[in-house]
Amino acid sequence: MQMVKSQFNNAIEWHTVLKSGNRVFIGSNAAVPNALIDSLITDGKKIEDLELIHIATFGKNKWALPEYKNRFKVNTFFIHGDAVRQAVDEGRADYTPCSFSRISTLFSDSTLPLDVALIMVSPPDSLGYCSLGVSVDIVMSAARNSKYIIAQINPKMPRTAGHSFLHISEFSACIEHAQDIPEMTVVEGSKISDRIAQYVAMLVSDGATIQLGVGKIPDAVTRYLHTHKNLGVHSEMISDGIAELMQKGVINNREKTFHPGKTVTSFCVGSDKLYRFVHNNPHVEFYPSSYINKPANIAKNKDMVSINSAIEVDLSGQVVADSIGYQFHSGIGGQVDFVEGASKSIGGKPIIALPSTAKNGTISRIVANISEGAGVVTSRGDVHYVVTEFGVASLRGKSVRERALELIRVAHPSFREGLLQQIRRHLWVPDYQKHFPTDVPEFGDMQLQPIIIDAEKFYLRPLNPSDERRLQEFFYSHTKETLRLRYNYIPQNMTREKSCDLVSVDQSKDIALTIVQQEGSRTRIEAVGRYYLYPEKSCEVAFVTRETNQGKGMAKRLLQEMIYIASARGLKKMFAMVKSENKAMIFVFEHFGFKRVFNADPGEIELVRHLYSPAMGDEIQNAEKGTVQ
Repeated sequence: MQMVKSQFNNAIEWHTVLKSGNRVFIGSNAAVPNALIDSLITDGKKIEDLELIHIATFGKNKWALPEYKNRFKVNTFFIHGDAVRQAVDEGRADYTPCSFSRISTLFSDSTLPLDVALIMVSPPDSLGYCSLGVSVDIVMSAARNSKYIIAQINPKMPRTAGHSFLHISEFSACIEHAQDIPEMTVVEGSKISDRIAQYVAMLVSDGATIQLGVGKIPDAVTRYLHTHKNLGVHSEMISDGIAELMQKGVINNREKTFHPGKTVTSFCVGSDKLYRFVHNNPHVEFYPSSYINKPANIAKNKDMVSINSAIEVDLSGQVVADSIGYQFHSGIGGQVDFVEGASKSIGGKPIIALPSTAKNGTISRIVANISEGAGVVTSRGDVHYVVTEFGVASLRGKSVRERALELIRVAHPSFREGLLQQIRRHLWVPDYQKHFPTDVPEFGDMQLQPIIIDAEKFYLRPLNPSDERRLQEFFYSHTKETLRLRYNYIPQNMTREKSCDLVSVDQSKDIALTIVQQEGSRTRIEAVGRYYLYPEKSCEVAFVTRETNQGKGMAKRLLQEMIYIASARGLKKMFAMVKSENKAMIFVFEHFGFKRVFNADPGEIELVRHLYSPAMGDEIQNAEKGTVQ
């Protein structure tokens, strides 16, 4: 390769390395070599029709401005920044969809051969090695596959560990020019992003390895991981939240099964504090995207949790992430890489997290069909979880009917009925599925509540239509004796239609709660409690617990919740009809203040608790505490 002598503090002789029609790579993210761009614009005016290729680039991106359209043709793998987005929208720039893990092969196999790579590096060390600093990603691959490397040596560039080094002798030319590293401040959270983050944090177990992007939701997630233990990081990017968790010891990479003891990434974007954190930090290693984003490498991490966002998700689970209708908005990025990698990881969890609505609540982002012109980035078969501020939709192993009901449940309540009506037209749900999911208002923002019973973790939540098959399995797990005590006879079957009726509850009137055991995508109902609303502000209460969990306190917890809800709704009386031989159930009711009243049937006990009184506030408080007045 023809070399041009490296030079410091000197202008680049562009005509020696560039010709009209060449393809030029521009450094990524927070490592855009702006001094080189300025020099090319000013000193390389006779060089025309250059194709400039890059991923996300932070800054003004002046090469994409209209006044340079005859000199530069932009081709981006990821649309970022106003100038680039406007150029793509106006047809002056191209968008090339490609996962980050695969971009390097486009360079190496000459699908997109590179003539020159413009990069920014740290000053050389005593051995002459410069670090790519905050952005290794596809920069290393571009540099290795370009005819010429032109470097901007920036004294302010952090020196990062890992596979981030190039020797100064590899540069065809270089200039030394100080440039502040662009900062991205932590985005202020919102009520919605915090709720989403709380649900996401529930899916992250101690010892898991995580991948996070940038934005309100990822920033919020890190704030809800502070009580976790022994987390690891394998992520295409890291931000301030990751650095803070490392400093607190929450992230120590101790239980990682790939690069144990190290946080590995391909680039970082954040505050100056973050850049100072990664500088000469041996605990954070930067590698090319071809390595970090390689699904096979991601899958080597046990309990890998990938957390990515989307523009919309349809009711079959298809994820749109790079376009809004016909308008391209961003790029594929690393979403497909990490979804695939996490799905192949032992215990892995690919998560798509997004707000339920857009445009101030006027548009649902959970949709029956993806918007016309929009493209699917992640297929319906690859996503395990979709999280909104209304909960967690578990899709792995679910039929189209089940996943549609799961996703309707986490859609905004204003759109749930309409979504159910839309998919009924296409027979995604049977005729007997008439009700859409509803929330329990008294549960507040979090409809999923982790609880500890007998030193074991379970979740308390409302029953919903997607539980149809799970409730059927729960029914068939019971012994004949349990069925007789619960129903006063022994029912022989539980059809899907009957199960659907039992889980499709208007929770603003009747109540149907369940305690479930959740292991990844596997959900098992352990107990169900419900009350049926009667006239004159009364309700009948019943519950049933899986035999293996009887006596552990699940029935008490369900009854405690129902007393609180009934009291909060101003009901006057709760009553239950219990077989006289069912001593355990009678004990539970009496523990919560239910009194026996006369019943003409000697084989059945009627128990009553009066709720409504001038001291209703005390009733609610005592119900919350599980105490009896």
